[in-house]
Amino acid sequence: MFEKLRIREHMEVTDHSGRHVGTIDEVEDDQLKLTRSDSSDGAHHFIAFDNVDRIEDNRVYLKPGTPIPMGAGSN
Repeated sequence: MFEKLRIREHMEVTDHSGRHVGTIDEVEDDQLKLTRSDSSDGAHHFIAFDNVDRIEDNRVYLKPGTPIPMGAGSN
């Protein structure tokens, strides 16, 4: 298990295979808030903290099967 405090703004968020999902704007309660500028629809998207699998090389990797919000990432 990792510490929630290790997650910082501007870290990259990827799916389990390493595909870019977004960039962290901030951590709000138990959710990762992704930047608007990094989404195809210009909106903030949120991913539950429980979906984080691991943190490596300044990247947050999501658990397999995590639903990716529509519009998040470079679609």
